Amino acid sequence: MNATQIPVTILTGFLGSGKTTLLNRILKEQHGHRIAVIENEFGEAGIDNELLVQDRDEQIIEMNNGCICCTVRGDLVRILGELAHKRSTGKLQFDRVVIETTGLADPAPVAQTFFVDEDISQRYLLDAIVTLVDAKHAPAQLDAHHEAQEQVGFADRLLLTKTDLVPAADAQALRARLARMNPRARIADAHHGVADIDDLLDIRGFNLNAILEIEPDFLTDVDHEHDDDVTSFVFRETRPLDLERIEEFLSVMVQTYGVNLMRYKGILHIQGVDQRVVFQGVHMLMGSDAGAPWKKGEQRGSKLVFIGRGMPRALLEQGLAQCVAAVSPAATPAHP
Repeated sequence: MNATQIPVTILTGFLGSGKTTLLNRILKEQHGHRIAVIENEFGEAGIDNELLVQDRDEQIIEMNNGCICCTVRGDLVRILGELAHKRSTGKLQFDRVVIETTGLADPAPVAQTFFVDEDISQRYLLDAIVTLVDAKHAPAQLDAHHEAQEQVGFADRLLLTKTDLVPAADAQALRARLARMNPRARIADAHHGVADIDDLLDIRGFNLNAILEIEPDFLTDVDHEHDDDVTSFVFRETRPLDLERIEEFLSVMVQTYGVNLMRYKGILHIQGVDQRVVFQGVHMLMGSDAGAPWKKGEQRGSKLVFIGRGMPRALLEQGLAQCVAAVSPAATPAHP
């Protein structure tokens, strides 16, 4: 992230998960952050009506706590451009953006906006996708609605709401189910639809330059079967990989199966490279960047997690295994 980019959080979650309560808190409370909240609800009551009564035709409204409320009735790219222009000319002051998706939305198209539109990608940095999950209704919603599963699969952070309405054992079972579906997203609690601001901001789920290590719980056991359409698996390899081979293989896989690959992310141990290579993607958008240097004597290895629907797991595992490079004496340092 450069100094001019504006960090963005995408807030998603199925109908009734508590997004509106959380957004109202951001717009009303004195939390010390200057945030532009973009309400992207179509056909639903989103932000409380009294917050928008000042001017029903105005799309950008300043709140008394320094935040800004925006309503999107058309193009998200356009309103992001308007906000950035007003900020650069001093007409508005805000430090970051939170975008609410509709309760039935796949968050992927919103996320892709920050990669495929050149002007937006230069002005904004996609920090993370945060998904609210209703502990009382999520088990049934995940069974019945693919959209609910996709919202979980895309998340960088999962916030569990309404845990006070269910037995502790049910909440724990839901946590385990969510961890199986998306092992890379940390799960936190949001009481009464209200979450700690620190669980929303500066997560850096999408900032390649800031990802130096995979999260400690990244490699939770996901090698088992379950009933959800959204599944995940982890590929591990201690031998160095050949950069040209893996780029070519992953490019072909993403072009062929990208529609089913919701999120994929990890660390690559590349032959002849003294730094971790951080790799991630959303559907058919794939990217990589340099991470932290390997420490002297450290055991190097590649760790990749794939999350998606109907993924060709066997093909991915076989192809990745064929990307192993011929080991040279300089490729992996000797242990002290």
